[in-house]
Amino acid sequence: MPLVPSARLSRSVSTPGGQVILEGPLPREELQRLNMDAGLDWFRPAWRQKEALEEVAAMDEGRVWVARHDHTIVGYVVIHPPHPFERWGRDRLPGILELGAVEVSPAWRRSGLATALFSLIGQDPALEHYIVLATEYYWHWDLERTGLTRGEYRRMLQKLKGTSGVQPCPTDDPEIAFHPSNVLMVRVGRYVSPELRQKFQDLLFEKRAQPR
Repeated sequence: MPLVPSARLSRSVSTPGGQVILEGPLPREELQRLNMDAGLDWFRPAWRQKEALEEVAAMDEGRVWVARHDHTIVGYVVIHPPHPFERWGRDRLPGILELGAVEVSPAWRRSGLATALFSLIGQDPALEHYIVLATEYYWHWDLERTGLTRGEYRRMLQKLKGTSGVQPCPTDDPEIAFHPSNVLMVRVGRYVSPELRQKFQDLLFEKRAQPR
């Protein structure tokens, strides 16, 4: 399918730390002009994470939304094609995107920024042409700093990401089935073709498709 570009969206949110701008998707050139809050270091050091955001923004199907205070990124959400080593990206099916990393700096948590970012993403009309999935594995979760149990963290993520339209979806994927806390979440856009819907259904339950 041809690339369907996202509309540029933005909104302002009042927080205890000041006014925060939510916007995206941002091109790489704009990301390069912004600073990165030092607390955005859950996946890798903040400076390296900023490089990773720039790499995603440079992809044809990469999308980066940010929450920024003045010229400093204090939170972000990314969407990109699924990794080829995962079931969802192995066949490189056009029209499937992955809702990837999300992070808010600890100093800015409990300000509603993550929820507002996902709500903004859900308003992007381009996503009606795609299947968007989110893979949630408990070993990626910030349980230590949040103080949440695995069950609490999963429920929090489902509620949070659900504001963008993704919902829990059954699958026999072994990574998801490895632990009951893991979950696959999916949003099927209204303009997704029947052919892509069927191919994705086959990916969800590969064991059913295997000959006996």
